[in-house]
Amino acid sequence: MNVYQKVVIFLGFIACLLPGAFPVKAVSDTVDGLKANDADLQWFRDAKFGLFIHWGPVSLEGTEIGWSRAGERRFPHSTGTQIPVDVYDNLYKQFNPVEFNADEWISIAKAAGMKYLVFTTKHHDGFSMFDSQLTDYKITNTPFKRDVTAELANACHKAGIKLGFYHSPPDWHHPDYFTENHARYIQYLHGQVRELCSNYGKVDILWFDGLGGKPKDWDSYTLIPMVRHLQPGILINNRAGLPADFDTPEQRVGRFQNDRAWESCITICHQWAWKPDDQMKSLKECIDILARSVGGDGNLLFNVGPMPNGKIEDRQVKRLKEMGAWLDQYGETIYETRGGPFKPGPWGASTYKGKTIYLHILDWEESETLLLPQIDETIVSHRVLTGGEAAIEQTDRGIEVKIPADQRHPIDTIVALELEGPAAYIPPVDLPQYLSLGTGKTAKASNVFQNNNWAYGPAKAFDGDLSTRWATDSGTKQAWIYVDLENEVTFNRIVICESFGRTRQFELQYKKSGNWITFHKGNTIGNKLTVRVEPLTTRYVRLNVLHADDGPTFREIQFYLDQ
Repeated sequence: MNVYQKVVIFLGFIACLLPGAFPVKAVSDTVDGLKANDADLQWFRDAKFGLFIHWGPVSLEGTEIGWSRAGERRFPHSTGTQIPVDVYDNLYKQFNPVEFNADEWISIAKAAGMKYLVFTTKHHDGFSMFDSQLTDYKITNTPFKRDVTAELANACHKAGIKLGFYHSPPDWHHPDYFTENHARYIQYLHGQVRELCSNYGKVDILWFDGLGGKPKDWDSYTLIPMVRHLQPGILINNRAGLPADFDTPEQRVGRFQNDRAWESCITICHQWAWKPDDQMKSLKECIDILARSVGGDGNLLFNVGPMPNGKIEDRQVKRLKEMGAWLDQYGETIYETRGGPFKPGPWGASTYKGKTIYLHILDWEESETLLLPQIDETIVSHRVLTGGEAAIEQTDRGIEVKIPADQRHPIDTIVALELEGPAAYIPPVDLPQYLSLGTGKTAKASNVFQNNNWAYGPAKAFDGDLSTRWATDSGTKQAWIYVDLENEVTFNRIVICESFGRTRQFELQYKKSGNWITFHKGNTIGNKLTVRVEPLTTRYVRLNVLHADDGPTFREIQFYLDQ
């Protein structure tokens, strides 16, 4: 009998004696414990901005947490190849982050304007960053010996920062995980979650990462009520096989959704865990992501990966503090607002509070005027928070917003519209003039990430939604995608929005007499590239990526005819 089996048997015996222990119940008996109420969600909706931290012994290697571990994964059914298991699983014996300071981390979060923190207590690699009594594979068995989760919890409580724990149901290290003995692993998982909810004071968020598993995979109909029993008022995400309290779009800004809470989790660089010289997002990219997340009526959980010594990189700290300085000036447009009524689009996003609508104009599309749809409220005054003067005209055609080019803010031009009545009663609306000629058209591609056309198929690059994307498999260096515009269409401007900036050489082509004809060549694309051409009339257009660092990924490919 191994140590896990002994612990699980002991845990099961103790659980039966505890007055708060949760026996397995039928689904109908536990429905009331599966969701938080609106009052519990209010602080989350108001907070808008949180800090995500992925950290562990893998930082010694500078590779991705969990995913760089080689060996059998069982679920999902795949095999990693990067760091041999016997190397990865022994990194903890060298892990000694002597410069870790929980209070310093929390002060960085506060300086960034963040209101809550979510820390990885265990990732898919199975290493526990807390002093679990159910395993020896944990932070307190490293040369460092200290329980960093306890120190972070204390620092959060002291500073008034809401505390969240990330915990992975998948565990590629545990011997019983997704084997014929998986039931024993479920007891282990529930036991560790019970420890997290019992030993670290008030916990505000439990952030599971179940990799698409079903409720039965984690016995979630027992797990989630147990968590709520131990931590009344806690919020739980949607990654343990049940919807729970909020959605979690990953590495993308979620689409507009105001009937259910959501939170985009996005990295400040490319990798979740620390990577030397990882490409970091610019301040404009960071503010753009924040404004679009909040304008879509969601939150942003922004990730950093601390270094092996326990410090957060100076350059990342600087960027976070720059975001905090921006929020010091313009936080009224973010905190305690709701998204809308103008839905996010290429132009930017809007938020509202009371009788005020805040326009975050992130891209003027080289136009002199932003035309917003008409609303059933009168604008009584306006102000430009970022400086300069705006001309606002409300007509039957819509709301025209004009600001001289030299008075527009390079990051985000913010205009406050003061209304006669509450903005909450205005139905959310899209800006139709930003609809691409290719929106909703049929598309095909050379490669789709894990053959998952539903989530990452080529149609996602032509759906008019910046929150979705066409993605290719990791390791892909060349790829193509084309759209059938259904009829001969004339355009003179193409806008390409890429994720991760992996393209190094590409060409745009149209089809003529069965052949692809190149009409534009380029190198990098990045977050957004506008290509202007002489008016071109065609039915088929192809983006051909000739060389990429890794799997090309595109959020949108849009076509316009500018008069």
